[in-house]
Amino acid sequence: MNKTPQSGIRIDKWLWAARFFKTRSLAKQAIEGGKVQYNGDRCKVSKEVQVGTQLTIRVGFDTKVVDIIALSDQRRGAPEAALLYTETAESIAAREQDAADRKALGSAFAHPERPNKKQRRQIHRFQRITDET
Repeated sequence: MNKTPQSGIRIDKWLWAARFFKTRSLAKQAIEGGKVQYNGDRCKVSKEVQVGTQLTIRVGFDTKVVDIIALSDQRRGAPEAALLYTETAESIAAREQDAADRKALGSAFAHPERPNKKQRRQIHRFQRITDET
């Protein structure tokens, strides 16, 4: 792993190397969209990250608060990427609670099933009958 604590790495490159985003382009879009905060503030794509700083990253429904513990500009496997940061205990608890809430509400907002072929025919027949009258 290319660890260079004395020099900073661009935030988009670090997010990509830490496997938060699949491409640097997606990392750039997230930063520009305000989904990544550096020590609680919005930042630019060219911001250089330093060891010890805190990032708040929103990806999908999840919000992760991580502390940077190592720097790398190379994308490696997931086990090695996980060594670049630690997620705060509050962040883990909040994500688990949000996931449980979404799971509990999931059945309330379930999409109705799509009608099968027989049901569609019945709907079309019913619509024809109502249109004729």
